[in-house]
This record gives sequence, C-alpha cells and structure tokens, in this order.
Amino acid sequence: MGIGLYIHIPFCLKKCNYCDFTSYIFNPAMVKAYLAALDKEMALYSSSLPPEEKQLETIYIGGGTPTCLRANELYEVLKACRYYFTWLPEIEVTVEANPGTVDLEKFAILRQAGINRLSIGVQTDSDNLLQVLGRQHTFEQAVEAVRLARQAGFGNINLDLIFGIPGQTLTSWRECLAKTVNLSPQHISVYNLQLEEGIPLWEKIKSGQLKTCPEETELAMYEQAIEFLKGNNYFQYEISNFARTGYQCRHNLRYWRNISYLGLGLSAHSYLPRRRFNNTDNINTYLNCLTEGKLPVSRVEFISKPVEMQETVFLGLRLMQGLDLTTFFVRFGCCIEDVFTAQLKKLLHLGLVEINGSSLRLTKKGLPVANFVFREFV
Repeated sequence: MGIGLYIHIPFCLKKCNYCDFTSYIFNPAMVKAYLAALDKEMALYSSSLPPEEKQLETIYIGGGTPTCLRANELYEVLKACRYYFTWLPEIEVTVEANPGTVDLEKFAILRQAGINRLSIGVQTDSDNLLQVLGRQHTFEQAVEAVRLARQAGFGNINLDLIFGIPGQTLTSWRECLAKTVNLSPQHISVYNLQLEEGIPLWEKIKSGQLKTCPEETELAMYEQAIEFLKGNNYFQYEISNFARTGYQCRHNLRYWRNISYLGLGLSAHSYLPRRRFNNTDNINTYLNCLTEGKLPVSRVEFISKPVEMQETVFLGLRLMQGLDLTTFFVRFGCCIEDVFTAQLKKLLHLGLVEINGSSLRLTKKGLPVANFVFREFV
C-alpha cells in the first residue's frame, strides 16, 4: 500500500480576511526560489525513504492558492513529482483552485500534468459575502470556472462552501446550497467559518463593524446542509464532506483513517509509521535549509501505541461510517472496548456514539457535539 503526498504552495494574490494559514503575497522571484527548493526537498526524500514510502496513492496540492502560479510552473511541480516518486495506478491527484486565477488553458495544462480532481473555492454565492471574506472573485467567476473545468475534461470536481459568515442568513444559505447543487459537482465540502484572533475578519468583529453569526443559526445552517444535500443525492461521508457515490476524497480519507502521508513545502505536516513531523513555517528558513541540502523539518514526534490508538479513534469518528472495529483490532492487536472502556461507557450512555455491527460511529445526537466526543479520547 502506498502513501499520500501533500504539496503546499504558500502564495496568494491577496490574503483572505478569514485566513490563518501560512501564506505569502505572490512574488515571482520568491516563487522561483520556492519551487527550486521544493524540487530539492523531493530529491532528498526520494534518496532517503524506503521504496514503499515513495509509492503514491494520492497527491493533494493545497495552499495558499496553487493556481496563482503559472500553468507551466504547476506542470513542472507534477513532472518532478513523477520523477522522484512512483505514481500507483488509479492515483487521485487534486489541486485547489481559486476561480479568479484559472482559465481554460491553465485547466488543460493541469489535465496534461496528471491532475484528475479539482477543489474549487466557491465559498458563497453572494458577492457581498465574498467581499466580507476578502475573496478575489465573484460567484459568476466561480460558475465560469466550473464550466471551463468541465470543458477541459475534469469529471471530478469539489466545491468548497462556508457557512456562518457575518451577514449570512438561513435563507441565503439555502439559496447558496441550491445554486451549488445546480452546478452538479461530484463533491461538496461545507465548513463553519473559523475566526482566529488577529486575522482581519476577527478585528472587524472586535471593533463592531461586523457581527458574528449566532451559534444556533450556525447549527441550523449545518443541519440544513445535511438535509438539503442528502435530498439531492449527495451522501455525507464525513462531518464536513458530501459526495456522489464513488467520489469521496481519497486523499482526505487517509487523514481520517490515520494512515501514512508525506507533506512537502512550507509548514507541511507528515505522518509516517510511528512518527509525525512538520516543516518550518518560516520561508527563509525553509529556503536556506534546502540550499544547504538539509530537510526543513522543525519538529519530530515519535508516536506511542496508546497515542496512535487515541488518534485513530477520534479521527475515525469523523467518518459517518465510523471506525471499523475489526480494522482497529488487526492494527493494534486489541479490542477497542478493552482500551477505552470508561469513555465508551459514558458516550454510549449519553447516546452520542453507537456500535453498529463492526463500526463505532457518532449518532445523530453526537454529530453536532463531535468535538466533545473527540476530547474524550485525548
């Protein structure tokens, strides 16, 4: 079995008002230096990893805004990836795309490079709310991006949506869901807006320029999304993710199943057998390390069996099918009931989880309070 590969492209034309990710404003000279360093990082791993950890089942290029790069630059990233790693048959290769940074030619070149899945950041159908978020596109541009992607031959498209935006209502959210479904993507992700202290949107709320969406409204929006998408043949397979049959994101499933992935690029995280590590989030340190022929790893953690079991449980509970108890036993050599006796007794009594056949999963009651459930296993 191969691994997943995440590649971080930390550049944007402009940072969104709600973004707390490691990113930098697009600069051609910095992009050139970064891509050269990324190639060196691939080479270092290619020469040091065992063969089984160089076989790729999935690739995910995220950011930042990967599509703010020129098409030929992204093409070269994928070309290098083919050179240094082995692409297994039926590999899933995803790139995140911003509607304001794509055209037919770029999509066509990305297809030629081997990308077979797109994740387009639509976020909302309201241009006013897009301005609140600080997005650099309109909804019409998002619609056009989907059309052009299909014209270029993409048949596996995810659309990202955000709910809980200041000024958003239940009615406007339902309209957003309806317009999104009308675009017929294979996959839809819905995320509750997260406000981190210090970001521009947080400051506007703190100063009283904007008001937060009430928690009860956010919960109603989430429940509305579940029902509406289910009624339009998108099955929920994870807390925030919905798909047509056969179109679940295989790369993200690796995270939720707690199985191996390698992260390349600034601030990228990796999880390989019994060890977790992450790269520096300082771009100068990243570039200097690779210029010197060193991996830019800033932190390494060796994972004990008890910690690995904890993480496998709470990540697996994010999936609607839940955690497969037989797989847990095969992986760890013990029954989950013997390891987490008190936690399971409490959560089963509260009706927040259930054991159905060979699966442990959240109940409908447990879904809205999933974070409470997860904390029981940490």
